[in-house]
Formats: sequence, C-alpha cells, structure tokens
Amino acid sequence: MGRLTTHVLDTANGIPGQGIRIHLYKVIDNQRQHLLEKLTNADGRCDGPLLEGDAFAPGVYELDFLIGDYFAARLPALAEPRFLDVVTLRFGVADASQHFHVPLVASPWSYSTYRGS
Repeated sequence: MGRLTTHVLDTANGIPGQGIRIHLYKVIDNQRQHLLEKLTNADGRCDGPLLEGDAFAPGVYELDFLIGDYFAARLPALAEPRFLDVVTLRFGVADASQHFHVPLVASPWSYSTYRGS
C-alpha cells in the first residue's frame, strides 16, 4: 500500500524539527487544493502518514513547511524579514503504490530535500 510521509531535521541546532506546521496540497490544473495540516512531533515526524491507501493518488503535490516561526523561537537574534519563512516542495507521484518519503533538512538560511525510503 502506498503512502506519503515526511520529517524535518534542524541542521542549525542538530535536532529533529519539533512543532513545525506542515500543509499538504494537491495541485490540479495549476491550482492548489488544501488536503491537510499537521504538526511535527518530538522526532520531527508526523504521527502517521500524510496520505495512504486510496487517499494517495498519482499527481502533483506540494508540502509547505512553516519553518520561519520555528527558527525564530529557537534563534531569537535572527534578522527580520526572515531569509526563509515557508519552504514549499513541489513533487510528482507517478506510482502511488510506492512509499514516498519527502523530508526537509533545514536551517534558517538553507534547505534541501530528497526522496527517502
């Protein structure tokens, strides 16, 4: 059964990104349709898959990670406006029977992602 998961790693502090708000969208005809909102747990992960089974279908998705508030709370000396506030990752799913793990590795000044397992 296919599923979509994510997690956040805070490379500025060397810890999981706990308490980061995440929004998931499906992109249809270049329009974003909001599917859900989650908060990361102490391990930087969501408590369960974002989507799985019949709810997880082929298509284009976007994950919005609201990292600006997270880093501002931990590093209060950050300048305003924030260099990074919301990180949006757009990705495609061709085969929804697979596990798509889309993590965010971030600091207040940079981020990266990859397709994990």
